[in-house]
Amino acid sequence: MHKEIFTDEMGNEIEFTIKATFKLDDQDYIVMIPTEEIDSPTYILRVEYDEDGNEVFVGIDDEELSEASKAYEELMQDEIQ
Repeated sequence: MHKEIFTDEMGNEIEFTIKATFKLDDQDYIVMIPTEEIDSPTYILRVEYDEDGNEVFVGIDDEELSEASKAYEELMQDEIQ
């Protein structure tokens, strides 16, 4: 796991621990949690790319989140076995 610092819309820097990245149906996803908030929920975001090729993390709707969550859980089960 590695860590990244992101800046929120208020200009605050927040460090996240990246738990995983994975692909589902030709779409990339990132799984992360705030490093300082152990009890925080896990975030799953879609990875898109801007015109310069830089990663942009995008929130997803409930249906896509459900599918991505299932894929992430399966990925974690495969790593345990």
